[in-house]
Amino acid sequence: MRFRPALLALALAPAFACAQSTAPADDTGAADPRIDAAATAVQPKVVAWRRDLHQHPELGNQETRTAGVVADHLRALGLEPRTGIGPTGVVAVLKGARPGPRIALRADMDALPVTEATGLPFASTVKSEYRGQPVGVMHACGHDLHVAILMGVAEALAGMREQLAGEVMFVFQPAEEGPPVAGEVAGAKRMLDAGIWDDFTPDAVLGLHVWSRLHAGQIGVRAGPFMASADEWTLTVTGRQTHGSQPWAGVDPITVAAQVLLGAQAIVARQVDITAHPVVLTAGQLQAGTRFNIIPDTATMVGTLRTFDAGVRQDVIDRFRSTAEHFAAASGATATLEVAGNAPATANDPALLQRLRPSLERAAGTGNVVEVPRYTIAEDFSVFANEVPGLYFFVGTTPRGDALDSAPMNHSPLYAPDESALDLGVRALLQATVDFLDGAGA
Repeated sequence: MRFRPALLALALAPAFACAQSTAPADDTGAADPRIDAAATAVQPKVVAWRRDLHQHPELGNQETRTAGVVADHLRALGLEPRTGIGPTGVVAVLKGARPGPRIALRADMDALPVTEATGLPFASTVKSEYRGQPVGVMHACGHDLHVAILMGVAEALAGMREQLAGEVMFVFQPAEEGPPVAGEVAGAKRMLDAGIWDDFTPDAVLGLHVWSRLHAGQIGVRAGPFMASADEWTLTVTGRQTHGSQPWAGVDPITVAAQVLLGAQAIVARQVDITAHPVVLTAGQLQAGTRFNIIPDTATMVGTLRTFDAGVRQDVIDRFRSTAEHFAAASGATATLEVAGNAPATANDPALLQRLRPSLERAAGTGNVVEVPRYTIAEDFSVFANEVPGLYFFVGTTPRGDALDSAPMNHSPLYAPDESALDLGVRALLQATVDFLDGAGA
């Protein structure tokens, strides 16, 4: 679906009030005039694209409109996008005028089952269904910004292709937030399984994420593992139904489930050295029964496990399963644990970060590239970065002067990122890509 010119005109006037150029004056080297000119030229479009995408969010594996906007744009740049990948992903390759290295740039497209409460003039009013429940749909994580940024980078690079050596693959990925059905293959892995790198093996892959825990104008990076793996677990406790007034006549799975949940916290508190290996084990759902005076046959808990080390992950899963089974057996119930790995831990390649950190500093300015702590959030960009060296960085979205710890966080219905992040995102990703292709720091 093509972008409507009216939306671009609507966005132009307010865009520059909130998305001023972030090109540095700079102490690490003057701003690259190619990057500055290209980023400035594309910026009004990037803001307009973002607002359009924000108003029309789509859940994972349903991003058909978004994919259409992306594919139309890539065709307009003279590229030949492949569509319908895994199942709504889009990829295209830009070839420079001279031989050189290959690099992949990735943006995720999916929104979340969240009802928006920002009050923005372009706020989402979309409704849908998620795992059998009616939900609102919102770009509460900022993927609308990611798509718009990569569309802008693609246009900028297409405009300078005669000066480029090498090739760039643009990867627009569905379902980063996890599969619509637990356990399904989705997102980055599904795109790789579909063969997007069979004929194009990049020398590096880059990505970014807008982030409320940094101020606008800041970029956050860290070498090595810095985002956790994400597992979705489902625990089913099976007891025996009985009347609620006579619990001794059956086996209460709700009580057992509660005991398991409390007992599992001892794994984190007493059985893992969390000073060396942070672990989070959280239940997000507990479903059981249909009536106030009936003890049901089953209770089901669903939650997430976050770790930074594959060995620790497996150890915690084994301990969790043993804890559940023993608590259940003590009451005459049974417990079954199923674990679906949605994403491995995300780690930045230290050599690639060292090579391209000057590019990020050139885009953001001296002192604006900071080291972030390890976060127990997760990202399936890690699937790509486990295949080739990867660099993933955060772009701040909380306005300067606002307290970071009280700003609405990603996934909040109130998350309304400062749109200056769009300009910085374009400049940083564009500068890093051009420098990589030019061989800077190699």
